Formats: sequence, C-alpha cells, structure tokens
Amino acid sequence: MSLNIRLNLLVGCFFLVGFLIISRLFYWQVISREKLTAIAESQHWISFEIPAERGKILARDEFPLVANEEAFLVFASLPDLNKNSTGIAEKLAPILNPEDPSTMSGLIKERLDRQDLVWVPLKHKVSPEIKKIVEELEIKGIGFQEESRRSYPESSTAAHLLGFVGSDINGQDKGYFGLEGFYDLELKGQAGILRREKDASGKPILVGETKEEKQKNGRDLVTTIDRAVQYIAEKKLQEGLKRYGAVSGSVVIMEPKTGEILAMASFPNYDPASYWQADKDLFPNPVVASSFEPGSIFKVLVMAAALNEGVVEPETKCDRCGGPRNISGETIKTWNDEYPPEPSMIEVIQQSNNVGMVFVGEKLGVEKMVTYLEKFGIGKPTGVDLQDESSPILRPKDEWRAIDLATAAFGQGIAITPIQMVRAVGAIANGGKLMRPFVVKKVISEKEISEISPKVQTEVIKPNIARVMTEIMVNAVDKGEAKWAKPKGYRIAGKTGTAQIPVAGHYDKEKTIASFVGFAPADEPKFVMLVTLREPASSPWGSETAAPLWFDIAKELFIYYGILP
Repeated sequence: MSLNIRLNLLVGCFFLVGFLIISRLFYWQVISREKLTAIAESQHWISFEIPAERGKILARDEFPLVANEEAFLVFASLPDLNKNSTGIAEKLAPILNPEDPSTMSGLIKERLDRQDLVWVPLKHKVSPEIKKIVEELEIKGIGFQEESRRSYPESSTAAHLLGFVGSDINGQDKGYFGLEGFYDLELKGQAGILRREKDASGKPILVGETKEEKQKNGRDLVTTIDRAVQYIAEKKLQEGLKRYGAVSGSVVIMEPKTGEILAMASFPNYDPASYWQADKDLFPNPVVASSFEPGSIFKVLVMAAALNEGVVEPETKCDRCGGPRNISGETIKTWNDEYPPEPSMIEVIQQSNNVGMVFVGEKLGVEKMVTYLEKFGIGKPTGVDLQDESSPILRPKDEWRAIDLATAAFGQGIAITPIQMVRAVGAIANGGKLMRPFVVKKVISEKEISEISPKVQTEVIKPNIARVMTEIMVNAVDKGEAKWAKPKGYRIAGKTGTAQIPVAGHYDKEKTIASFVGFAPADEPKFVMLVTLREPASSPWGSETAAPLWFDIAKELFIYYGILP
C-alpha cells in the first residue's frame, strides 16, 4: 500500500472520529439537553409544591356557598426519619384514619419504606385539631404543609348543584359534578413550586439557593342562586316529601326573562363535605341528569305549538272527544273516564283531556310536532353550566307512528329532563323567547371580572300566542283540579301532571311521577317553577301532591318578593 493511501486513510479516520465526537456532543448538549438538565436538577434540587387556593362559589349576594378552610398535609422527610417505619405507622394510623387504621397503617409503612424518594405525603387535608395531636407525638421527620379544604357555610344546601371536590388519579384536587365539575379549570388555579438546593443525602442546604414560582389561586364564581329562594325550596320540598310519602322529589326555579337559575333542590341529597360516605347514585343532579315522562304538564307545549301554527284556536271545538279513541290498536281514555261533548281548547287544558290532546296532535301533524318540540329544546341539552347534564334523544321524524303522535300530545312515550321542561315553559312566560338557563353570572380573578349575559336561543312562538297560552294556563289553575290549593288573589299560570312510570316495556299502574309547572305573576312573571314528586304514596295525582306543594312555595316567594294579591 502506497504512502499516500495510508495518509488518506489516517486523515479519514481522524475526520470520522472527530465527526462521531461532535455528533455525540451535539446529542448531549442539544438533543438531550432538557433530559440531562432535569436529571442534574433532581440531583441538586428538591422541589415542594405550593398549593393554589381553590376559588370560592358564592350566592348572588356574594355570600359563600363554598369556601376554604385551613387544613394541612402530613408528610415524612425520609432522611430525617427514625427507620422504625412499623412503629411510626402504628402510631399515626389511628389518628389519620380512625375508620380504617389497619389499611392506613399499611399505606404509611409502604411509603416510609421507599428508597427512591426523600419526601412522601402521608395524609392530605387534615384538620388543625388532628395536626396538633400528631405534633404531640414528636416524631422526628414528620412535618406539615399548609393546604386548604372545602367548607360549606350553608351545610348541604344546593349540594347537587354545587358538586364536590375529590382527588384525581394523581391525588390532586378535582371537581366532580355540578359547578365544581363544570368550572374545575377556573376554580382550581395553578400550583406554585418552591425549589431548594439539597446535599448528597437529600437534605435541604440551609444556605443554598432557593427558587420560587408563585401559585395562581383559582377564580371565584358568583352564581345566580338566591339563598332565600333556595332555602324556601329545600324546606318546602322536604316537608312535601314527608307529607305525601314520595320516594324523591325536585324543585327548580328560574327567572324566565333571563334564564337565571334562582334555586335548584333535590332530595334525597348528600353532604359535599363528606361525600365519600354517601351512595354514589346520589351524586348526579336529578334536575339535569335524570329524565322522566312528563305527562300532562307537556300539554301546554303541544297546545302552544298548535295555536302558533293556527291549526286550532282557543275556542276550537273538539268534535272527536265524545268517547275513548282507538289508535293502532291502543285505547286512549281521559284520566277520569269522563267525556264532555265538544270541549274547546281552553277546556281541553282545563280538564287535562287526553282525548282532546290527541285531536290537537293530529291537527298539528308529525312534521310540525317534531319541529316545535325541537324549537322548545326537547331532545337536546339546554347548555346549562352544570357538569352532569344529559338529554334523552327525540325520535326522528320518519320513525313516528300514529300512536307516537297521539301519546306525545299528552306527554307519554317521550322523555325530558326537569331543566328542559322548566326552560320550555319559561319561553311561554317570556313572550315566546327560549332562554339558555345558567347558574354562574360572574367569574372573578385577581385581574378581571368576567360577566355572563343572558342569551336568547330562539323564538319558539309569537308574543301574542304566548299571551293567549298564558291565559289558558291561568284558566286551568283557576278552574282545574288543583284550584282548591291556589293562593287567593293571585294570577298564576300553570298545569298539573301525572305520568305513569315505564317499567320493563309497560307502565306501572301503581307508581306515578306527579308534577306541576307554572309561572307567576302571570302578567309580569317573576319566576317559573317545576315541582316533581316520584311515587307519592298519599295520592298518585299531581293535583293533590305536586300542585299544593308548588303553591306552598309560591306563597313564600310572593312574600319574599313583596308581590301583593
């Protein structure tokens, strides 16, 4: 091999080795820079999270419905700890978890035996009283970090609407259900980080450098909830459940002109401060998450649609109401098996006449029936700012049969949620305009206040038709089956409802959902309200259970708002 070839090979080897060295340096200094920096930091720095304070949830008068109170994280600094982990666990477990000390003892021991960490959490959100008891044990290496935990100045008031704060899979605070779930990102804020230099054993260096990233506290929510109205609704609902022997019940009260939710109550409920002790089936809010067949309260929507389309007038006579109707092999009767000859549309609503409503449904037809139900918001979520809203699906137009049209006209064979129903009737109270229901009116941060404005979603019926339908509903209250319970001197627009509960493909003859929906005062509505009672034992009829309960609540609201007869 010639000298030149050897020199070229040697030069080539130098270049190749140099290229490999430069490539490796590039990989370490550029490509792997962040990874290596993180490893270096973990070797020289110890990090502590500075928890952000979760935002408060306030009533419309800015009194806290949910606030924060002092609590502490109990942690162990492993380098400082006495190595007898079993003895430490046995001392701490009965204090930190008296309900299940054996499980807590195992958890503590497992964490204290970790070899790859210098700092381990043992129990979050302990009270100052528990902290004091642990301090008295004087266990070296056990420390405390200030946290906060949710407190409820109004106890379990509006529990379903508020939701609760639990932990996610990483042990971090997370809102579940209601406002806590829907506004979790706004409420939780952003935690800060405190970094301190540490020595080889993992202990902080007292004279070492400290770096701090400040936490950003969560935003506060100002809701539309009126504490007085909420108290009235909950108190009266509890009394009603006991009086009528109902399994459960709900009340939702909305301001029809804005869509603001003034109160939302359901029982049985739970205590958000100790949610883990409650049955998980109680967590979803029945007003937005549970559906039911509305029965006769649905008739006001179908009648409003027919009047708006001009297929009937208030004085139109039903010439097919002289007896039961047979449709597709099914017999449809009136609730009391009475058949007044040729009732007007005013009387059909007053008498809650199922056969008369079949007549109205047939005049309207499937195409227009479905169109109006969709305009009233049936079959789709309302958009209310609560996490657990659901919506039953409305049957497509091409799947409706004659019997479906007939039964939907009087509120059976169709499912809705209470929030959908109160919003739809609110459109009648609001001159035909359908509003988006909402609970939060302001979001307050350290730098700004964001206000949430009312939103008109659509105009369902014309203003004059809304006024006509209001008068028909006033007549139904004044002359209907629940007239005995109505407060004297007030013009109230409303409708009772009694729906059988579907079970395994048929209707249970004994169990019903009783309801009443209405608004008052009829001329300048201050509120629209829906009351539902599931399986009342004293009477299955809405006129004898839900309606008098509605009127009891309304009497208190008239006094509160200063509305005179």
